Amino acid sequence: MKTDDLISLLSTGVARVDRKVALRRFARALPLGFAGSLVLMSIVFGVRHDLLTVAQTPIFWAKLAFPVCVALAAALAVSRVGRPGVRGGYAWALLVVPFVAVWAGGWITLGAAEPAQRATLVLGLSWRTCPFNIVLLSVPTFAAVFWAARGLAPTRPRVAGAAAGLFASALATIAYCAHCPEMSPAFWSVWYAIGMLLPAAIGAWLGPRLLRW
Repeated sequence: MKTDDLISLLSTGVARVDRKVALRRFARALPLGFAGSLVLMSIVFGVRHDLLTVAQTPIFWAKLAFPVCVALAAALAVSRVGRPGVRGGYAWALLVVPFVAVWAGGWITLGAAEPAQRATLVLGLSWRTCPFNIVLLSVPTFAAVFWAARGLAPTRPRVAGAAAGLFASALATIAYCAHCPEMSPAFWSVWYAIGMLLPAAIGAWLGPRLLRW
């Protein structure tokens, strides 16, 4: 058989690859996962009664901006490391930016406060439960993100799992902001960060099991 004949035989009946399949998986899964976190938040914790009032303050939007920026950077990281042979690259640098920004904001807040007030600014009223609340609210988004990420066929499932877990927890933290009473950057820089990083660690642990293909 000639080479040209072999190539023609192998290429017969090859279907065009739909490059938007993964995007459609995320488009289906993420709204459901985020809605699940919102419903879980409202049932278990409840929406803060003064949400409409506090939503008119810049500090609330600064609080919300932290997990939103983490979610956007984590989504980019998942879209890269979830594909065979693609590295995270600049996505990792973008992931660091919101954490550095909120740590800087927390440091400035503590520097401007009286020494006796600093512990309160860091611990707030809910430091014992905040990270675990975020982990709980991450359950619906975790399932949604991992189901969608599996369609990307990652070849480094541990790294992809960590990025997916962080993406899921950032989405859950956005939902948690509708309940959380804490308004200090010093609080978010510690307890929100821990709450988001715990599912990332769980994702790295479960990645080889859940992202197998």
